[in-house]
Amino acid sequence: MSRSAALRLVVVAGLVLLAACVQQPGKPLPARQAEAIEANRRAEQRFRSGDFDGAVQQYQLALRMAQSVENVDGIAANAINLSIAYQRLGKHSEARASLAPVLDDARLSFPQARLAQAALRRAVLDMDELRHADAAEWLEKAAAWCGQQGCALSAAINNVSGLLALERGRTDAAAASARAALDASRGSGDRVEAANAMRLLGNVAIRAGDAAAALAPLTEALAIDRELALPRKIYLDLAGLGRASALGGERAAALAYYERALAVGVADRDAPGADEMRDLIRALGSNP
Repeated sequence: MSRSAALRLVVVAGLVLLAACVQQPGKPLPARQAEAIEANRRAEQRFRSGDFDGAVQQYQLALRMAQSVENVDGIAANAINLSIAYQRLGKHSEARASLAPVLDDARLSFPQARLAQAALRRAVLDMDELRHADAAEWLEKAAAWCGQQGCALSAAINNVSGLLALERGRTDAAAASARAALDASRGSGDRVEAANAMRLLGNVAIRAGDAAAALAPLTEALAIDRELALPRKIYLDLAGLGRASALGGERAAALAYYERALAVGVADRDAPGADEMRDLIRALGSNP
């Protein structure tokens, strides 16, 4: 698998983790907290519209507001969000630095669930830069903070562990992690991670050279992601289906999937993804 293809697979774990700011009925929020929530909402809107620079500015504002009142949950949530926005801009050093208020600050006591989220985010960043040993260490920390009985991140941790195993060529371990993620996601009703697990199973089959085994899980992942309206995931599903079809010698089907993925990438302002599909389409055309 090319380095570019490997990086595209890692994107499955790049989820926007929104701040858990819930107002109790009849109880007015402090002004600074209300302002932070509004900044977070503006950031989310900008992120979803593809304005990642604007999202960074708003998440920075929300983070500063949370820090000014030592709102540990707000600090963690916005630091994680800021890291995701920076990653979408390709600014990996800034994305890692954004997690420092959570992972490197021992002065505040963060909930273990938030620490697990931040550690998982750091693992994703390290995988994106092919720093596999560092990613494995952060995955271990995320699992430890998640706890032996599991937590809401169990499926995501298993999915990223599976991606890491796949990148290391350990297809059996990757498949086992994907199945564990699928079980956890179905138990919790997390359809996003269920689709991620199905996509991982499909890519494991592709790596093993079994095109037929890849089609069903990738098709199921695509159906879920289309229902959830997740452009980047749809892109990955279509790309995987294209690779599976090409592997099986179905050039016409592969071309159709690649062209659909290209259209999604362009519409989602995903320039690297669109470029990757153009390369695959050109390579497909040059093959006999």
